[in-house]
Amino acid sequence: MSPTITTSSEANGNVSVATARAAASAAASAEAAGPQPVTMAKALNTALSDAMHADSSVLVFGEDVGMLGGVFRITDGLTATFGEQRCFDTPLAESGIVGMAVGMAINGMRPVIEMQFDAFAYPAFEQIISHVAKMHNRTKGAVKLPLVIRIPYGGGIGGVEHHCDSSEAYYAHTAGLKVYTPATVADGYTMLREAIDSDDPVIFMEPKKMYWTKDTVDLADLRSQHKANAAAGTSSEGRAAVARPGTDATLIAYGPSVPTALAAAEAAALEGRSLEVIDVRSIVPFDDETVSASVRKTGRAVVIAEAHGFASVSSELVARVQERCFHHLAAPIRRVTGFDVPYPAPKLEHYYLPGVDRILDAVDDLQWEN
Repeated sequence: MSPTITTSSEANGNVSVATARAAASAAASAEAAGPQPVTMAKALNTALSDAMHADSSVLVFGEDVGMLGGVFRITDGLTATFGEQRCFDTPLAESGIVGMAVGMAINGMRPVIEMQFDAFAYPAFEQIISHVAKMHNRTKGAVKLPLVIRIPYGGGIGGVEHHCDSSEAYYAHTAGLKVYTPATVADGYTMLREAIDSDDPVIFMEPKKMYWTKDTVDLADLRSQHKANAAAGTSSEGRAAVARPGTDATLIAYGPSVPTALAAAEAAALEGRSLEVIDVRSIVPFDDETVSASVRKTGRAVVIAEAHGFASVSSELVARVQERCFHHLAAPIRRVTGFDVPYPAPKLEHYYLPGVDRILDAVDDLQWEN
């Protein structure tokens, strides 16, 4: 049976007064704390909570997202705060989860669903490709689908197959979908809030190995910035970021590969080589301007991604940069990606994933003059 949808105030009425007061006290403490170490998981959880507080049409559902709080605890506490009408568990049926979300979005809700693991989303692929991506075009713009599909993805956690896929290329290839992937704690909060605000469907790819990484951020300040941007009608959607400035070559990365690129740039600096790191942030829409400006400046580029190299997002990035920067390139663009094989066993994944040494080898191969 489908859950009864209630407003925020009605849902909160199902929560004990003590729980509500505790949540309010915790929120007040967070507001007053200022900058502090925050994990990516906490930033995403806060973004979901803030979005649900701000808009009663936002609801969260998926496998084990309710009382358990999700496999990675990203939805922890949401059921206790908002009630089972707004954060609830579903059967183990991904196609059904997405299909129900489509119906809810058509009827005015803003569902945020969790696929639990990257490859678990494949049973829902037909729903995503045939309906989620095409509804707006099919109805000549009359029907919008403000729907977010959260997908933990990538390796680095010692998982087995079906738990460590990099499936971003499937979604990026599908017209009608936006594809976001944050690589910092601050972006985890900001980009998820913007995804929920979007009237278009967003595939929100979360690098699972980064859930427990920490940055010093001010969640209250991020909340205020989002509110101001929403009021002004502005956002960071479709904008890449210069994660580290440099002059000799550009490392282009997204999601879980950004920290690896930064580590490679740090190692290269010890050898006297200045590498700029670009965090793509939004795969679709893609920021050609920022990426191309960096490559035109440095004249050399390496694209880094955990996914297979063949027919991939990294392939598209190389093509776009080559088309726009050909006369500025001092060497062919190189790629450092996962190998074109099924994801390996946990003890072998460090051979499969791009690492600092492989990146530096690619940089050394950029036809430097002696």
